[in-house]
Amino acid sequence: MYRTETLTETLPLAELTRRFRNPEKFIVYCRECGRYGHCWACPPYEFDPSEVLAGYTVAWIAGIRIIPDEALRNRLATPEEATEAGREMLARVRAAIDPQLLAIERKHPGSRAFFAGTCFACPEGTCTRHKGIPCRHPDRVRPSLEAFGFDIGAISSELLHNELKWSRDGQLPEYFTLVSALFCAESGDTGTFTLTAQNPIP
Repeated sequence: MYRTETLTETLPLAELTRRFRNPEKFIVYCRECGRYGHCWACPPYEFDPSEVLAGYTVAWIAGIRIIPDEALRNRLATPEEATEAGREMLARVRAAIDPQLLAIERKHPGSRAFFAGTCFACPEGTCTRHKGIPCRHPDRVRPSLEAFGFDIGAISSELLHNELKWSRDGQLPEYFTLVSALFCAESGDTGTFTLTAQNPIP
């Protein structure tokens, strides 16, 4: 069905912020999304993300490149089938890497994970935020880098040397990329961090 490649980079958080963070620009895109104010992982927050970031010094960036099999790309007959296949691949990889990020976070007190994209802790449309009810899974919810104002496209291309690809004309792209991160208070052993996106049985 697909194969994956993992791309990583470590750099000072101050450099990542200086080069790639523009919260005023990216909050505009967040406001246009239906999850804005309706998902506990998304803005607006009851805290200042800049103050949260001030507690970290090192950023470990992990990109998972998801490469669909050529046979799969040729087999999809309609845009709807391509969309569904893309969603399934992204969901499977997220299901593999998100728990690993949380496990790394637990092993390194003072670190904070950032997931690639929206929250999957609850079925779509069932987040309690729009009802004013506390999150059901605060231990499993993490924001994305873009939710904190980071430019994922530039991070992927300039740090991971990987241009983001998107579906076009109802066809799957050559590959998808999920960009996650872990911010740490100290450099420690970030060089040993790894993520494994388990490949499914076709």
